[in-house]
Amino acid sequence: MNTFEAAKRAAAQVALLPDAERVAALEAVADAICAQSAELLAANAEDLARMDPQNPLYDRLKLTPERLEGIASDMRHVAQLPSPLGRTLEDRTLPNGLRLRKVSVPFGVIGVVYEARPNVTFDVFSLCFKSGNACVLKGGKDADASNRAALALIRGVLAQRGLPECAVTLLPPTHEAVGELLGAVGYVDLVIPRGGRRLIDFVRDNAKVPCLETGAGVVNTYFDAAGDLEIGRRIVCNAKTRRVSVCNALDCLIVHKDRLADLPALVEPLAEKKVVIYADEAAYAALQGCYPLLETATPESFGTEYMDYKMAVRTVASIDEALAHIARYGSGHSESIVTADAAAATRFQAEVDAACVYVNAPTSFTDGAQFGLGAEIGISTQKLGARGPMGLCEITTYKWLIDGNGQTRP
Repeated sequence: MNTFEAAKRAAAQVALLPDAERVAALEAVADAICAQSAELLAANAEDLARMDPQNPLYDRLKLTPERLEGIASDMRHVAQLPSPLGRTLEDRTLPNGLRLRKVSVPFGVIGVVYEARPNVTFDVFSLCFKSGNACVLKGGKDADASNRAALALIRGVLAQRGLPECAVTLLPPTHEAVGELLGAVGYVDLVIPRGGRRLIDFVRDNAKVPCLETGAGVVNTYFDAAGDLEIGRRIVCNAKTRRVSVCNALDCLIVHKDRLADLPALVEPLAEKKVVIYADEAAYAALQGCYPLLETATPESFGTEYMDYKMAVRTVASIDEALAHIARYGSGHSESIVTADAAAATRFQAEVDAACVYVNAPTSFTDGAQFGLGAEIGISTQKLGARGPMGLCEITTYKWLIDGNGQTRP
């Protein structure tokens, strides 16, 4: 039996488990994460030793006791969420007496391709298992030791409980494995890429199985003419520096020209974090001599997902120009406006075409756990199907159940 066939058989078994049994298994895995933290951290140390600590991805790769506790907590949260399965989405009876019910069911086997983020291994397993799916994972080579340790832990718990170990499978961290996953027609029901633009484009362009595209995060925040300076300072600093390597991190601050005098104060907290600012001509003039890490913006400065302590600043004369900038350079992920003008806020949320649109809050909140989903399997920027953080409900599909009493079609 090949890897994908085994996963498909496991998916059929997981789908039929009572929810209470899935809950108990996830709770047991969460307990094991805490109990075996030393082993997980040791494996993670092997991966960290191969990466330059100055690499912005180092933070995404790194596990700590606190992060493992957070992963376990998220798994327990997922376990206790209502089951997404068996929900009646529609129930009606036709004039001929046929009863139609639209009911949520698992996808089956979900493949996920991701980079140096070992927490994804646990997050994807918890969401897939809770929603009755099996998962086939293809992690990056940078996190291979961490991912293999996580897989051994999860499968160990499943084996102890008499559950199918192939409910979670980890493929080798090779390009060949990606090709096999993307070509597993008849076995893999959905593939989801999680990573940078190059990875996402490759999966979308080469997948022979259905692909749900998660998007790179080119994220903007517009500081409006009516923006509150203190609120703006907090939002910009949090959105940019909380974790620079994640997809919801701020890439470009758009500032209204009437607030250029406030720009030095607005970005002042970033200097302590050593954020390099690439400013357009007007912003550069406002910041010159006031901000230590200042560079002149080039056309490439806008529309770039930095994933680093770097950020662009663009000056606009109106909200119309801000909206036009976002339409041109944004990736449909997360956008924010800082304003005390209710009309501007309403217009921004109505006209910005993105999965998550914020008013007076940082884009750092675009996260499955923060949205109360327990965890996320990815953040979708597409419009067909799921959009934004994808939790349990977003990785189920549905089928129609039709009850009759001998009716025939004329």
